[in-house]
Amino acid sequence: MTELSEEDRKILEYLRESVSRGESYFRSKNIAEQLGLSSKQVGARLPKLDEVADEVEIEKWGRARSTTWRVTRS
Repeated sequence: MTELSEEDRKILEYLRESVSRGESYFRSKNIAEQLGLSSKQVGARLPKLDEVADEVEIEKWGRARSTTWRVTRS
């Protein structure tokens, strides 16, 4: 696994915990609000995190006003 930034690790930990509770659809802005980041920071990182994360799969799911991401356990 490549070296992850502190923000990357926060996002992955948040997604892992949320998926373990049964959640599977996320918006960047909602993740950002929970972690004190901007939605742009989160949205730009999610595709990269999908490539490096072994424990979750992150898929761009839909786009309305903001992108929805589908996250599942690997």
